[in-house]
Amino acid sequence: METGGHDYTINASTYEWASRLFSTVERMLKVSIRLHGDHELLHTGQIFIFNHFARFETFIPQYLIHRHTGAYCRSIAASEFFADNDAMAGFLRNVGAVPNNLPGLLPFLARELLHGRKLVVFPEGGMVKDRRVVDDRGEYRVYSPSAREHRRHHTGAAVLAQVLEAFKAGLLESAHRGDDVTVSRWSESLGFERPETLLEAARLPTMIVPTTITFYPIRVRDNLLRRGAELFNRRLSRSATEELLVEGNILLRDTDMDLRLGTPLVPRPWRWHERRLATRVSRAHQELVAYFEPAPREWSARLLGLVLRRRIQVMRNRYMSALYTGVTVNLSHLAARMILELVDRGEMEVERGRFHRLIYLAVKYAQGAGGIHLHRSLHDPDGYLSVLDDACPGLQQFERMAVSLDLIEMDGERYRFLPKLCEEHTFDTVRMENLVVVYANEVAPIAPVGEAVKAALAAEAGWHGVPRAVTLFEDEQLSHVHDRKQFHQARHTEVNDAETATADGAPFLLNLHEAPFGVLLVHGFLASPAEVRGFGERLSAAGLPVVGIRLKGHATSPWDLRERAWEAWFESLRRGYRIATALCQRVAIVGFSTGGALALLLAAERPAGLAGAVSIAAPLRFRHRGMTFVPLVHRANRLVRWVTSEEGVMPFTQHESEHPDINYLQMPIRGLFELHRMVDALEANLPNVACPVLQLQASEDPVVESGGAELIHDLLGSPQRRLCWIASDRHGILNEDIGETQATIIDFLDELRVMDVAPAAMPGELMDVSPVIGR
Repeated sequence: METGGHDYTINASTYEWASRLFSTVERMLKVSIRLHGDHELLHTGQIFIFNHFARFETFIPQYLIHRHTGAYCRSIAASEFFADNDAMAGFLRNVGAVPNNLPGLLPFLARELLHGRKLVVFPEGGMVKDRRVVDDRGEYRVYSPSAREHRRHHTGAAVLAQVLEAFKAGLLESAHRGDDVTVSRWSESLGFERPETLLEAARLPTMIVPTTITFYPIRVRDNLLRRGAELFNRRLSRSATEELLVEGNILLRDTDMDLRLGTPLVPRPWRWHERRLATRVSRAHQELVAYFEPAPREWSARLLGLVLRRRIQVMRNRYMSALYTGVTVNLSHLAARMILELVDRGEMEVERGRFHRLIYLAVKYAQGAGGIHLHRSLHDPDGYLSVLDDACPGLQQFERMAVSLDLIEMDGERYRFLPKLCEEHTFDTVRMENLVVVYANEVAPIAPVGEAVKAALAAEAGWHGVPRAVTLFEDEQLSHVHDRKQFHQARHTEVNDAETATADGAPFLLNLHEAPFGVLLVHGFLASPAEVRGFGERLSAAGLPVVGIRLKGHATSPWDLRERAWEAWFESLRRGYRIATALCQRVAIVGFSTGGALALLLAAERPAGLAGAVSIAAPLRFRHRGMTFVPLVHRANRLVRWVTSEEGVMPFTQHESEHPDINYLQMPIRGLFELHRMVDALEANLPNVACPVLQLQASEDPVVESGGAELIHDLLGSPQRRLCWIASDRHGILNEDIGETQATIIDFLDELRVMDVAPAAMPGELMDVSPVIGR
């Protein structure tokens, strides 16, 4: 197809080669491309509009559309790429690109759309480096470096959609009236072999799909790409240096590139008088260029132009709003908005702990708000809960960036916001000088984000006690749902379907109220909170607030447990303790089996508010001799996974449980290996335990060696420790309440409730070597 003296026919072989090349390069790069929304829109959409932040992203939409649908795309490129008519210009023409100064550009693209091509458009007309797209009056405008002013967005996509709908309306009306001459004339003019094919195309709505690109995180550290470019050209412009810094980090360091397909926009139906008008124009012309003439001579064409202008402005505003509210909101967005909100309120410094609480609360309000598309890390509590501990990698990266750019400084336990935050920066320097503003600008059009930040500031004073416990517990529920979903995919089906557990494995919070004393319950390896729920309900009936925490990897799928280190189990316990201490001044931890070991490990950290610990059947030595070989099998599994696509020589082994309705049937070898590691940590940390401890151990436990209980007792650093023996050959003595196990624990908890002095100040050893309690 020749236009403007050049052949712009898409070369199928070149297009396919370029697609394969990009697929290969994608695997080599660090950028992770993820497509969100209804993928069917890739098939049904015709005009795809994108926001523009990086140069390389202009090649990605065509590749994704072709990969998912096999369709070829047209795109519009700057005319300077075609000026020399060199190999690059030829390549661009072969893969569907056309210059923005092509004569008859819009009629050419309209014809291509009718023939089934798709069109990729960047209506901002260039990169928006500062992400500022809303002016002081709340209207959508972007900065034009060439014009050196903020201007409205281009209307090309809206013009194409509305003009095509006008043409289709007129053509279909002619067909409805039996005007075969007009239909045939247009069919021939537009290069269709049969009029029916043109009518089929005309019956399809001209659909615009706004698709928002979000990069996370954005970095400005030096990188290999910039250094490599400098080797060839030591006089890189400031603009080129800036782009290589930003885009090099996107490509070469772990970065998420989220593309979100928004709600499609279709021109509203044409009214009867508008169709009559479109029909007159259709009959009077046989070239699409007539529809795009800025000042047509014919009165019907002039009237149609007036109708189209109104429609075009409305559609342009609609798709720009959809484009900018489709941002994938991440932790850096919320942190940036929070900083600027504090600065606007005159707070130029903030205590670090308070800032982290505010960010956490902003996440929670954003989760509950409508109209916000959250980054996947904000759907999973593992991605943001550590904000409260100043240990969230995402927030730490943001803070390092802000400090390195002299936007904030850390002064002990406070953040100080520096004047540079409020300074203006040029188009080519803002990303190198003030990424906080870039992040904040990106979510400025999303009103619920600003509302979430303000809601967090309003709620912080009352976020303690019951409200704090409820919020934190909701995250444990959310974590359970998230993990179940993650490990119930097709590849997990065979193992999951063999599982026998039917009991509700969700965490629980009973007797919700603030109290002087409460209990945190911890289940064992392979089990779930259901294992300790019955005992928890007994404690709750006695008036105690009770938290039953779920250890990571449990109550979901054996595949989940296979991916977890024991430190993840321990972090779950810490999270449960945070919930319990939000409600209670003093908390006792009661753990069964692995939960008992973890209870002692937490006791060794001597957290504030810890009243005491109960450890039931905690493992230090195992009866099963096969445990000796677990590290060897685990290493063999890792080696096989590394050199092949197989899951290992023995990824799972079946476990005959005392309670198959609660425990996993399939036991991951990795989980047993982590159990070994946890036991080693327990043995090393027992001397650090200072709080009162009650141990209970079955005399003939089939799982753990009874001698391990004595060793734990001997290694405990607490002077207030008691070891009680239960005459039983069962492991699950708590769940089954063998030998008055539960009553013994309740008596111990009653002792802890009345203690008024610090445990470390109480002399004497509370070791019970009394006869074994009967079954």
